[in-house]
Amino acid sequence: MAYRVCFVCTGNICRSPMAEWVFRARVEEAGLDGLVEVDSAGTDGWHEGDGADPRTVAVLREHGYGADHTARQFQASWFARIDLVIALDAGHLRTLRRLAPTGQDAAKVRLLRSYDPAAGGDLDVPDPYYGDADGFGACLEMVEEASPGLLAAVREHVEGQAA
Repeated sequence: MAYRVCFVCTGNICRSPMAEWVFRARVEEAGLDGLVEVDSAGTDGWHEGDGADPRTVAVLREHGYGADHTARQFQASWFARIDLVIALDAGHLRTLRRLAPTGQDAAKVRLLRSYDPAAGGDLDVPDPYYGDADGFGACLEMVEEASPGLLAAVREHVEGQAA
């Protein structure tokens, strides 16, 4: 059974689809694409059914990533089938942990930048939605910097399951 990772931001049109596509690329590069499934969602349903923000699509394509996406809202029932829920900021972390049906489910929720040793104490990926294109580039950089640490943690878990 595949190890499932879901990235979550507010509306699922900026940060979480960006993290989904970056991490999916890292998983494929590592040869784990048959063992790890990558997805994303939002804590709120405002943009459900919409594509990613055009600025997200532009920065992803500019850096060679895929960008096909349809926004959706995270549901509490998903905890039963997801192994790791990656929040993009502390507000999402709190919301998702409150939504979790059990303590074990709440423990599945982690902050993305907690996997970046250089992040220090600032573990939020700021929402670029209300800013300009530079904010989307900065968001992509933070996501890319956290991805190797997250991949190492996921790889350790996947290899532990195979043993």
